Amino acid sequence: MTAPATTVPATAAAGTAPGLSCPFPAVPSEGSVLDVADGVSWVRMPLPFALDHINLWLLRDGDGWVVVDCGVASNRTRAAWESVFGTVLEGRPVTRVIVTHFHPDHMGLAAWICGRFGADLLMTQTEWLYARLLSQDRSTSMAESSRSFYAMAGLDAEQLAAMAQRGNPYPHGVPEVPATYRRLRHGTRLTIGGRTWEVVVGGGHSPEHACLWCADARILISGDQVLPRISPNVSVWPAEPDADPIVDFLDSLARLETLPEETLVLPSHGLPFHGLRSRCRQLAEHHRERFEETLAACAETPRTVMELTAILFRRPLDTHQLSFAVGEALAHLNHLLVRGTLRRERDGAGILRFRTVG
Repeated sequence: MTAPATTVPATAAAGTAPGLSCPFPAVPSEGSVLDVADGVSWVRMPLPFALDHINLWLLRDGDGWVVVDCGVASNRTRAAWESVFGTVLEGRPVTRVIVTHFHPDHMGLAAWICGRFGADLLMTQTEWLYARLLSQDRSTSMAESSRSFYAMAGLDAEQLAAMAQRGNPYPHGVPEVPATYRRLRHGTRLTIGGRTWEVVVGGGHSPEHACLWCADARILISGDQVLPRISPNVSVWPAEPDADPIVDFLDSLARLETLPEETLVLPSHGLPFHGLRSRCRQLAEHHRERFEETLAACAETPRTVMELTAILFRRPLDTHQLSFAVGEALAHLNHLLVRGTLRRERDGAGILRFRTVG
């Protein structure tokens, strides 16, 4: 296809774990694309976080295009999309928008793109429901449950105040969610550009995350389910404080590990890579190591969630990062609690503490 192919060198932060190979040494610059396979183009958009980018994907589909994930709602992201629309699409419309999961960097501009082109939104039901709920929830009960959650985790007064000041940040990144959608299920098959793409549903990072697998091209659009350098965040959140998302994540890795090792993985962050099975094993091993660290820490003395967070994440964290770190620490604690290797108690201040059994 005829399209801007401006690229910039890949940075060290965008690298991969050992044992993986990256077929593309550079990344597309903002507002341009890079072809990674026949009919598959890579778009890279900015994010206002420490994780400063997201990879989005354009799939050629006859007289139109399919967009996979949308970027966070911001003027800068809209301007980058306008550049893509004005050059890359070659006058052909976007006919479908597929969103892998509800997180703002994936969902943010879905309504804007769908409205602009009259395109259908496709995503799993749970992810759509979460997006609709969070984009509209201004209730005081949400703020109260969040404060209770973080207080029980052991955050201090300053940290609790910073969390409360954030409120519900979701509508800032996702101001609108389409009122209608087409439901994706595990095993749903989509014909795009004459190829079959099968939906592979995963969990843990989000409740019903949709990956897209094309057996003919040996391509997996992995979203955040498998990333090449960092471990996808697997967190417990205030709405479900006793959840065990890690069991869902490990089950999902086992499912994805059955795909061919030579699969070209197109992740939402970092670089496209080969070595899917190796990466799935690395991510599973990462969590096993976290379990060992958690058990060792809780054997010394009963630990609060915040105390374990400081042990597992040995670096300064801003409020945004802290919410993810606390959620992930609690995810490991809850999983070990379910397995019966930890026990939980509440101290006189109402803070949860976890102790190794035996």
